[in-house]
Amino acid sequence: MSEGFEKYCFPDGKRYNSFVGYFKRKYGERLQKIVLDVGFTCPNRDGKVGRGGCTYCDNAAFHPSYSTSGKSLHQQLDEGIEFHKVRYRTTEHYLAYFQSFSNTYAPIERLKALYEEALSHPSVVGIVIGTRPDCVDEEKLDYLAELAKKHVVIVEYGIESCYDSTLERINRGHDFETARRAIEMTAARGIDVGAHFILGLPGESRQMMLDACELINQLPIRSAKFHQLQIVKGTRMEKEYAERPEDFERFTLDEYLDFFVDMLERLRPDLYIERFVGEVPPRFVNETPWGLIRNVELLRLLDKRLEERKTWHGRLVCQKK
Repeated sequence: MSEGFEKYCFPDGKRYNSFVGYFKRKYGERLQKIVLDVGFTCPNRDGKVGRGGCTYCDNAAFHPSYSTSGKSLHQQLDEGIEFHKVRYRTTEHYLAYFQSFSNTYAPIERLKALYEEALSHPSVVGIVIGTRPDCVDEEKLDYLAELAKKHVVIVEYGIESCYDSTLERINRGHDFETARRAIEMTAARGIDVGAHFILGLPGESRQMMLDACELINQLPIRSAKFHQLQIVKGTRMEKEYAERPEDFERFTLDEYLDFFVDMLERLRPDLYIERFVGEVPPRFVNETPWGLIRNVELLRLLDKRLEERKTWHGRLVCQKK
């Protein structure tokens, strides 16, 4: 191994910084997320910012069957724990993951009641809050900073793209500067910040996506999720893709593995990578070009590709220093 890789010797023998590894090192165990749907909506749906939501979005495609807003919060947690025990038998503690829609888009008193109800569950040691960068303010962040003194608190912002032209095209309803500002406000309070990006949005070339790594590196985020774009049936993006497929960068599995390795080389090595692919149930898409390959196998293939290329997370960042 080269001098650069040894300097950033990542845990578990990996060539990239794993978010699962972060939990194990900081808390001494794996903390599994339990996805919750507590009936939030989104300012891009109810008319405050826009209507119809983002062009790629169908929330039903992205959360498990136990997570439905018709169930109580504790029922979802109990069923989620039973669901995950099948795979993660040694896991003892969990994070309540407020995922569906924008989970800070409510008055502060409602947020307090929901977050504290989740934290009252005996197996829950923290919360992860998925939201939009235009749905936070000083009061909400001050409250979360107080919670973070006693519990695990992570705010996960959907950013999706670093390019305003893309954000406008997908009807996101905010620009990149709004995301940067929200992230800085959150990190300044000592709250862990995660960010979500979609790779392959219309109008973005592969080079544009690689160039965005420099902007991502400048953000004070602790972790990042990257998902390949999946065209979900019934969305406005499905229609756009049918009309203008040439505007979309589509990857074979081999191409995506190599492309994401290219990204990892450009991302700062202290950024924890939570995901690099997304899984949508086959019934929500018209095609499954990668087959029905599961996430655990994709992670194995990523490890293998990094080893084959004799490279690692942050290699090109280190060379610049």
